[in-house]
Amino acid sequence: MSVVVFIPARYASTRYPGKPLVELTGATGVKKILIQRAWEAAKAVSGIDRVYVLTDDDGIKDAANSFGAEVLMTSSKARNGSERCAEGLEQLDAKPDVIVNLQGDAPLTPAWFVEALIGAMDGTTQMATPVVKCDTETLTNFVTDRRAGRVGGTTAVMRADKTALYFSKEVLPYVGDLNAPPEVWHHVGVYAYTPAALRAYAGWAEGPLERAEGLEQLRFLENGTPITCVPVEGRGRVFWELNNPVDVARIETVLNREGIA
Repeated sequence: MSVVVFIPARYASTRYPGKPLVELTGATGVKKILIQRAWEAAKAVSGIDRVYVLTDDDGIKDAANSFGAEVLMTSSKARNGSERCAEGLEQLDAKPDVIVNLQGDAPLTPAWFVEALIGAMDGTTQMATPVVKCDTETLTNFVTDRRAGRVGGTTAVMRADKTALYFSKEVLPYVGDLNAPPEVWHHVGVYAYTPAALRAYAGWAEGPLERAEGLEQLRFLENGTPITCVPVEGRGRVFWELNNPVDVARIETVLNREGIA
């Protein structure tokens, strides 16, 4: 099975413009920009063939080239990472069996998350995404952000068979007491698609739920395509994306605690 990883990165982020170029200081004091740390996370995954950064911004392209990444230029019309991945797919001469979308704001994505995701693409699954059960620190960050009026990460609600019911930037299910919280699943910003599913996605219009939540994966659910949620183990690693400026310190704390340079 051939697998390509795409890392979509755009400069004009609504919540944090220019974040792919934000510097993050690692455990040794070395500063690396966000897109480089996401690329290094992708390169650590076993069983993949190529990794590409996808962008419509020349500054991000130049920065990615400077640390050795392959870059595919996509249009400014792409409204989200999945649409950008669909554009990238059409630029490849040899089409892979599986496309992985590792979003450029998720540098703490462990390799085993992506490897489990790839393993779930068994020939019948059209689209899959990892979820991790919230630990105390992550759930506290979620609730703190929402109480402060910030959007932090995304939560997933699943059926018993692990197919997705819904994804939201709200904390679902409702958390009334942090001392006795319900089971909350953090959606990890990585997707795997078949080429057919990705092309179908690009042909659908943006739906009302996708528009309201700002979550690209909801387009699959709104059009009746199931999403397989793949539970993964944190193994003590706190997973968090860079969505707001406050997340820089949170991610740097994890980099230092984990000894990531």
